[in-house]
Amino acid sequence: MVLSDVDIERALASGELKISPAPDFSTQMGACSLDLRLGYEFRVFERVRTPLIDPRAPINWDDFTRVITVGDDKPFIMHPQELVLAATIEEIALPADMLGRLEGRSSLGRLGIIVHGTAPMFFPGFAGRCVMELGNIGPMPVALYPNMRICSMTFEKISSPSSRPYKGKYAGQSGPIGSKLQRDDEMKS
Repeated sequence: MVLSDVDIERALASGELKISPAPDFSTQMGACSLDLRLGYEFRVFERVRTPLIDPRAPINWDDFTRVITVGDDKPFIMHPQELVLAATIEEIALPADMLGRLEGRSSLGRLGIIVHGTAPMFFPGFAGRCVMELGNIGPMPVALYPNMRICSMTFEKISSPSSRPYKGKYAGQSGPIGSKLQRDDEMKS
């Protein structure tokens, strides 16, 4: 069951769902979702520094990406066909019986900006900032600003509390960290 605005506010007030800093309901709350804001750091790929990414090899993200920090009221320009990792300002903590789904905002989608390629679900027990795989699939560069509402999250109750709350490789993430695919058992040679 997807939580309504009333249920989201109730879950936050009781401490069942935690979001920090506290959201401004007047600008961030929708009928059944909560908008999250774009952080200040962007992990940008530098294709000229590494010929390929081999997920079976040790990955040092600093070899082929760099983190750019954007100041207040300064834009980050997303170019067409660019993939950038970014995180929300808000940190969320989900209880063992609730999942979150991150979705793009239509207003940005109409400019060509997508917020996730394949990973919209945040599992029960997840705690940390939401990292997004931002992409510009449009024909024009688009300016993105820290603190702007970049995505929305819906919250769903699951049938019972999970016996395996999320403690995975992205637990506690605090910024735009890269893939940890090389840690998966099937990727080990």
